[in-house]
Formats: sequence, C-alpha cells, structure tokens
Amino acid sequence: MGDKTMAFITMKPGALLAPVPAVLIGVGCESDGKIEQNLMTAAWAGTVCTHPPMFSVSIRPERYSYGLIQKSGEFTINLTTRAILKATDYCGVVSGKDHDKWAEAHLTPIKADGMQFAPAVAESPLYLSCRVRQTLPLGSHTMFIGEAVFMGIDEALLDEKGAFHMERAQLIAYSHGVYSGLTEALGFFGYSVASDKVLKRRLHRS
Repeated sequence: MGDKTMAFITMKPGALLAPVPAVLIGVGCESDGKIEQNLMTAAWAGTVCTHPPMFSVSIRPERYSYGLIQKSGEFTINLTTRAILKATDYCGVVSGKDHDKWAEAHLTPIKADGMQFAPAVAESPLYLSCRVRQTLPLGSHTMFIGEAVFMGIDEALLDEKGAFHMERAQLIAYSHGVYSGLTEALGFFGYSVASDKVLKRRLHRS
C-alpha cells in the first residue's frame, strides 16, 4: 500500500456511515373512514436479508409517517433520482401534518402492488412494497423491518434481455447532509478476478 500511513483522530461516534441511499417512503392508513397517505424522505434505510427479500427503514417516533406505518403495517421504498432531487429534499424538511407533499413536490401517488394503503411514487424508477415483519425501538429511531412482497421497476431500465441497468436512472446518494449523484461504474461484483474480455465488455475498458 506504499509508505504513506493514515493518521486517525478518535472522536465520539456519530451516524456517519456514508454514502447511504436517499429514498422516499410511501405510507398510508385508514382513519375515520378516510385514507391518509404521506411521503417522507429517509436516509436510514437498507437491505437486511436476501431470502426472503427484507429491508429496513429507521424513523423517529415524532415523525408523522411513523404513526401511519404503525397503523397499517406497510410502507413502500422508492428510489430517487437527479430529476426528483428537489422534491426528495422537500419531502424531508416539511411535515405531512401541515403540507400536502404530493401536490407541493409535484409527485404522483400510484397504487403499489401488494399494498392496501401505502402508495408508490410514479416518478421513481423503482419501488418496493414492504409489509412490516418486525419493529425495533432503538433509541432516537425505531426500525421497521419489512418484507418486500412486490417490486415495480421502470421498464426503461431493462434491456431487451430483461437485465437491469440502474445506471440509466441517475440515482442519488446522501452523505453527511449532502446529496451526490452516482458516478460512472467503477467496477462490479467479481471484477477484481474478471478477464480482460469481461472487463472490456462490462466497463468499456480499452
């Protein structure tokens, strides 16, 4: 690795794992005969299991969406892109108690397969319909672990063979208060042992 060594300063730990996905969480429930739906932006979300596919989202109990998830036991995770970056940020800084985020952020709620109340975002390139399997109070946040029962994906992200091309979506990430666009592909799983032929095909290397 060379002669250069890194100097580390020991500090009090913080939530600085980065980058993380910036996602929109779609929630909804029935209340007094009416269906309430809301959107919230979350960065504390992730994959926790492959079989069955399960995902987590951590939410502060004081958030408006928290109660809706508790009542319905379902939520959607919607990936975000450069095209809806401003809307994504807006949904994280105002409360659904006081604002119609859908209208104000110019986003469109659509029926999410497998969900009774929680909507998906039409402008998102991919959504996951999740049913809550476990709730874990952790401290400042409560983690909802949901099993994905359906997934919706923009057909524009699939090639003629049905393979995913997520780079087409221009996804965004979140790192310590800053949104960033994902760069061009730098590698892929197994690229460290791949042949030159495969590297040229997958990474367009000359």
